[in-house]
Amino acid sequence: MRLASLSLEDLRVFREARLEPGTGINVLVGDNGTGKTTVLEAIQLLSSGRSFRGGVRDALIRRGQPELRVYSEIVAEPMERRVGMGLSRSLRAWSARIDGQAVEALTRLFQELAVVCFEPGSHALISGGSEHRRRFIDWALFHVEPDFLSIWRRYQRALRQRNALLKQPMVSANLDPWEHELALHGAALTRLREAWLARLQPGLSAMVARFAPGLGAVTPKYSSGGSPASDGETGLLAALWQARGRDQALGHTSVGPHRADWSLAFEAAPVREMLSRGQEKLVVLSCLLAQAQAFAEVRGQWPVLVLDDLPSELDRGHLAHTLEWLASVPAQSFITATAAPELPHASCRPMRMFHVEQGRVAALLY
Repeated sequence: MRLASLSLEDLRVFREARLEPGTGINVLVGDNGTGKTTVLEAIQLLSSGRSFRGGVRDALIRRGQPELRVYSEIVAEPMERRVGMGLSRSLRAWSARIDGQAVEALTRLFQELAVVCFEPGSHALISGGSEHRRRFIDWALFHVEPDFLSIWRRYQRALRQRNALLKQPMVSANLDPWEHELALHGAALTRLREAWLARLQPGLSAMVARFAPGLGAVTPKYSSGGSPASDGETGLLAALWQARGRDQALGHTSVGPHRADWSLAFEAAPVREMLSRGQEKLVVLSCLLAQAQAFAEVRGQWPVLVLDDLPSELDRGHLAHTLEWLASVPAQSFITATAAPELPHASCRPMRMFHVEQGRVAALLY
């Protein structure tokens, strides 16, 4: 999939801007604070309703304006199907349109565009809390597994009900039906996550060998959140029953897929605490590129890749390796930099350069 056009209106420093990206590597150059990252942020918003920069959502709206708007025409492969995607945010809520028609559920919009993002905060995938790693796997499952969203929603509903009951006295009998629901959908969720992590391993091993060969062989390990994953529904149900007393004292459910995590073991660095910050960045980059590749294998089309401030995040050698890889795959990518990086001229992939200055975007000859 790729963006044929991107329009921004009243998003941060942008009053109005439009660009027509190329199908290959797109580089946005300009001084710091001119709005380069905001262009990538707009792409991320269309795909998830979230900004990788964090903060208050209303801060996205340009000062003094009632709402922001982002629009893109995307092209879905292999049939070259064109879809118009629109997202707006007022001080009250998000609203979305597909081909001009309003959609009630934002997830309907997000299903149309898959974006893999590498940015300065991405190291949290390795060094941050388990929620970052769960979100990483769940992003892929949302896009490649038709049943994932339904399973996830049913699990979350049962989890909310059990948590509410745990705050009440004398509720043991009332917990039974919700624990059965949690076990049923939690086991299904665990199976999907474990299967995706297993699918990811070959590509991840190849990426780590490419970008961080000094770490040696890599092995992903999944922790199911307090119950033996091999026991499935029965094991999770037993774990929930055994945890009732503790959970009532805590006021929330302490076991289950919402507490799951995964880690990477390296032959030359057995625990993540042994990785340097530079190694963390390379491992995260390897994870994200492997994720994009696995997505393409399943869906038959590549996600859009956005890489913010890439030359500042990587040394010259690893930057060159990354650009070579981007030029070798049929994915549309967006890179920001204060100066144009040296791109691999031998590639047959088209490249396009844009200059960003004080909320304006202009295409450059390259």
